Amino acid sequence: MTKRERIQAAVNGQKPDKLPYSFWTHLPGIDLDAERLAEETFRFYKTYDVDFIKTMNNGMYAIEDFGCEIDYSDILKGGVAKVIKTPIHCADDWKNLQICPVDQGSLSRELRMLDLLLARLKGEEVPVIFTVFSPLTTANKLCGGKLKEYLEDGHGELIRSALDIITETTCRMASAAIEHGADGIFFACQSSTYDLFREDVYREFGVPYDLRVLEAAGDGWMNTIHAHGTNIMFEILKDYPVHVFNWHAWETLPAIDEASLLTGKCLMGGLNRTDITKQDHNSIRHQIFECFRLMQGRNMILTPGCVIRYPLDPDTLSFIRKAKDEIETGFTAKIRP
Repeated sequence: MTKRERIQAAVNGQKPDKLPYSFWTHLPGIDLDAERLAEETFRFYKTYDVDFIKTMNNGMYAIEDFGCEIDYSDILKGGVAKVIKTPIHCADDWKNLQICPVDQGSLSRELRMLDLLLARLKGEEVPVIFTVFSPLTTANKLCGGKLKEYLEDGHGELIRSALDIITETTCRMASAAIEHGADGIFFACQSSTYDLFREDVYREFGVPYDLRVLEAAGDGWMNTIHAHGTNIMFEILKDYPVHVFNWHAWETLPAIDEASLLTGKCLMGGLNRTDITKQDHNSIRHQIFECFRLMQGRNMILTPGCVIRYPLDPDTLSFIRKAKDEIETGFTAKIRP
């Protein structure tokens, strides 16, 4: 099977010739340059021979054109980016947001990166999914993580209007990514957790806007929801109209077989990203074994639950493929008559 055929088989509930796998990271110092990011993503793909590519976009690209400035200095130390300038200082500032055109600024940069990457991949037969952030995620980043406070202070109407603007921008970006040739979107929902919002709040300020974005990406065949963090709103997210369900398996519920049963979707996950960063080979091997034991190589794509943080260890990244192949060979030999 080609990589595309392998992923398509997994997405369609069939058993591919072997369990597909992939992983991704951030590329600070590179991911603000479309040409360098496309080339480094291609190099990463060729080095680890992954079965699909999740674009390693700058994690704050969705808020740049709204007027934010970001400090990325902590990423190489294993930390996260920080918003150091935002257009949202008080509730009335939400009124000033305007739809961002996808042919300008950071959005144009990310689409150019996608174009360059797809051109570099010509003939490779490997699927590419493009990272798009949920509207509520973008809104929360825009105000420095204080969205819950604005909602609790009674500014729901202002937030709804702002979410309409953010959602329209996001819909245009999702649609453009598919039009440019992406096989789907990686829909990063970083606010769909009970640790941030109550379920009724997410149903009102998250779900309707999420569904609009997923509809805009409807021509994709590998649309993936990334349920970020712990204590996720699985009851809501499990029914989203996507092809693939990705979450921090082993770090938070649901269990892998539980997620398979209740979503009815292809699962993406099975590796604890923290164990990869810690170079814990025994834990990585055991997690891969459990994935095979529970799923038998069907309806699953082996990946971390989220981006692998720094420091990156090339030997550990290579070990993932080695352990997967060894365990898969063992399972295949055991069931062979």
